[in-house]
Amino acid sequence: MSAGGSNVLLTPDQAAERLAIPKRTLMDSYQRWKLRHVRVGKHIRFRERDVESWIDSQTVEP
Repeated sequence: MSAGGSNVLLTPDQAAERLAIPKRTLMDSYQRWKLRHVRVGKHIRFRERDVESWIDSQTVEP
């Protein structure tokens, strides 16, 4: 796991903003992408560190 990020929980809007994608794309794809998430009741949240780690895992070296 990446050393960056924290345990701060991000809303789908915040996570989508961090990924620079529309919220709808995130909500349609996060399970297929295996982006780790947390359920808080009926709500989905994303740990900041998990979003950062997922971004790192998607990075393609030239």
